[in-house]
Amino acid sequence: MPFRIFSFKNSSLPVRIAVIALAWLILISWSHYRINIYQDQAQVIRMGYMPVVTNLAAPLLDHASRNHGRTCYKALKFSSFAEMAEALRNDHIQAAFIIAPLALVLRQQGSDIKIVYIGNRHESSLVVRRDLKAESLADLAGTTIAVPMRFSGHNLVLRRLLADQGLARSVNIVEMNPPDMASAMATGALDAYFVGEPFAAQTIRSGDSSLLFHVEDVWPDFICNLLIVNQSLIDREPETVKNLVQNAARSGIWARSNLDEAARIASGYWNQPEELIRYAMGNPPDRVRFDRFLPDSVEMQQMADLMVEFDLTATNEITGLIDDRFAREADLGQVSGFSSIIIDQ
Repeated sequence: MPFRIFSFKNSSLPVRIAVIALAWLILISWSHYRINIYQDQAQVIRMGYMPVVTNLAAPLLDHASRNHGRTCYKALKFSSFAEMAEALRNDHIQAAFIIAPLALVLRQQGSDIKIVYIGNRHESSLVVRRDLKAESLADLAGTTIAVPMRFSGHNLVLRRLLADQGLARSVNIVEMNPPDMASAMATGALDAYFVGEPFAAQTIRSGDSSLLFHVEDVWPDFICNLLIVNQSLIDREPETVKNLVQNAARSGIWARSNLDEAARIASGYWNQPEELIRYAMGNPPDRVRFDRFLPDSVEMQQMADLMVEFDLTATNEITGLIDDRFAREADLGQVSGFSSIIIDQ
């Protein structure tokens, strides 16, 4: 019998269907094989975060580790800090970029967590409805101001400023998830809000608000979010925690010199315009601090003292909350291109 070259075009319909089905089966099998091999080779670290500049390390690590091979950092966006805390408590995530005072509360509630890294500092702003023409906190008497939650540095800063100026009872402070603040102001439900960027910049750029102050003007080195992990992860996999902290710090070093590219990457994760994120990180220039990532007990104690002063917690005890060794030992050398962010030792 003479040899014939198979012709898909001239084959009958049943034969063509069979060939397509076989090809699809081979493709799916190969894809599953590749995925399983990758999962066997790569360690997956799930990180919870909210889409604010202080948590820039989350999308950067996710993006940088896609083809890394050894460690895969998965950035999981949450709609609230309470959900994120619960996910960490139940080990659905291994790390959480969480609002700073909430970490103190979780510890006091019995969660065996450790603060291991401080997110980028500053990057928070208080904005007011433009038509109010407010130039000081005194001009906001009788208004409603939103903060991300009662256990937030924004709430502490605002309450301290109001108390210092004798305005403690003149303002209505409410809690609101950051993504909802801009629309609430646009509809008139809010007079002002105090939040991490880029949510404040959103209404500044739209013309709905004006800036009252950047947080660094009233609280230098302000901490919005920080990174916490369970003590059990440190006990079980200290090298994993070391690499996570080190690579997060390295991502900040890279971002400092590559704001445009960092904004482009974050935009895809946060579902926010690239130009908005770039504006928030660069106005005024160099406002975001990428180099102050070391957890400090003095700063945390100051925060705990204010929480007691404003009846947010019953104790200012923070013993055992901070583990700064990973941040202190972070290797920040030879951070050049984006691919150099992640190193595993």
